[in-house]
Amino acid sequence: MKKFWTNYKQTIILLASLVIGAIVGLIFKEKTEVLKPFGDLFMNLMFVIIIPLIFLTITTSIAKISEPKRLSKVIITIFGVFIVTSLVAVIVGLVSTYSIKLVNPSDSEAIMETLGESAESEKVELNILERTVQAISVSDFKDILSKDNIIALVVVSILVGLAISKLGDEAKAFKDVLEAANKVVLKFVDFVFLYAPIGLGCYFASLIGTFGASIAVGYAKTFVIYTVVSILFYFIVYSLYAFIAGGKKGFIAFWKNVLPATATSISTCSSAASIPANIKCSKAMGVSDDIAETMIPLGTSFHKDGSIIGSVFKIMFLVYLFGTHPSIWQVIGVALIANLLVTAVPVGGGTISETLIITMMGFPLTALPILTIIATIIDPPATMLNVVGDTSSSMLVARIIDGKNWLLGKNKKNKKA
Repeated sequence: MKKFWTNYKQTIILLASLVIGAIVGLIFKEKTEVLKPFGDLFMNLMFVIIIPLIFLTITTSIAKISEPKRLSKVIITIFGVFIVTSLVAVIVGLVSTYSIKLVNPSDSEAIMETLGESAESEKVELNILERTVQAISVSDFKDILSKDNIIALVVVSILVGLAISKLGDEAKAFKDVLEAANKVVLKFVDFVFLYAPIGLGCYFASLIGTFGASIAVGYAKTFVIYTVVSILFYFIVYSLYAFIAGGKKGFIAFWKNVLPATATSISTCSSAASIPANIKCSKAMGVSDDIAETMIPLGTSFHKDGSIIGSVFKIMFLVYLFGTHPSIWQVIGVALIANLLVTAVPVGGGTISETLIITMMGFPLTALPILTIIATIIDPPATMLNVVGDTSSSMLVARIIDGKNWLLGKNKKNKKA
C-alpha cells in the first residue's frame, strides 16, 4: 500500500483537487471566478518554463543518440514499425472520438473570451509556403524565445541537437552544460507541480462555475471512453501484433511474459521507469538482446500508442469545446507530431506535446490547463499502452530482422548459454 501511494501520490492528489474544484464550481457557480487568479498563477509558471523545457529536452535527447549495436537496418525497421503502429493507434483514437462529442459547449465564443482570446481575431490569408515558413522559422533570435513560436523553437532545438551530435567530443562541454540545465529545468517543473493541485483545482472550479456541469461531464466521458478503448487496444491489437510476429507461439510468449511490464507501467505511470522491466520482458518473449536493448529505449522516446490515442482525445475535446471543424488529416498529422514530443516521465511530461497541439490547431495557449487535466485523468492507461506497445513492437521488429524462425533462434541461443 505504501508503494502504491508513493507511485500514485501526485496523480491521486491532482484528481482529488479536480473533484473538489468541480464540486465547488457546481455549488458556487459564477462566484468561483474569484479563484481564477490562483489558476492563472499556475498557468504563468508553466508559460515561464515552457520555452527552456522544450529547447533543452529536445536538444539533449537528440545529442545523446548513439550508433546502435546492429546495422542501420535495425534502426530503419524500428522506425518503420513505429510509423505503422502509430497510424493504427491514431486511427483507433479517431474512430473512438469522431462520432462521439466529448463535450457540448453552449457558447464557444464565451469560452474563448474567458481563456483570454477573441473568437474574432484577425487572420491574415497566406499561401501554404508562406504559412509553412512562418510556422517553422522566425526573423529574429529573440522571437524564438516566445511561446507564440513553438514550432520554430522545436525546429531550432532539433538542429542544435544534431549539431552537437555531429561534433561529438568537440561539443562535449556544451552538451554537459545543456544536460545540467535540463536537469535544473525538470526540477523546476517538479516544484511547479507541487502547486498544481491548488492551481488546477482553482482553475477547474472557475471553469465549472462559468460553464456549468457540461464540461465536467465531458471530462468524465473522456476518461470512461479512453479507459474502455485502452483495455480493448491492450487485449485485441497487441494480441494481433504478437500473432503476426510469431504465430501461436508468439501469442503465447507475449501473454506469458507481458504482465511484469504492464504492472510496472501502471504502478509507476512512467515509461522511463518501466524500461528495465520492459527490456527483460521482451527478451523473455524471445526478442534478441540487441533489438530489445535498442527498441525499448527508442520506443520510450518516439513510440507511444497510449499518448497518441490520448493526443487525438485532447484534440477532439478542444475541437468540440470551441466548435471548430478540422479535417481528419489535420487531426492525424498533429497527433502524430505531438506524439514525438511526449517526455517519458510521470504526470506533467506531456506539457510540450500539449503546447504543440494547441499551437498547431490554432487554439488559445491559455487552454493548456484543459489538456493538463485530460492528461492527468488518462495517465495510467496511457502509460500502460505506451510501455506494452513497445514490447509488442519489439516482437514485430524481431520477426522482420531475424526472420520467421526468430523465436527458435533465440531458444537455441538460450540453450547454448
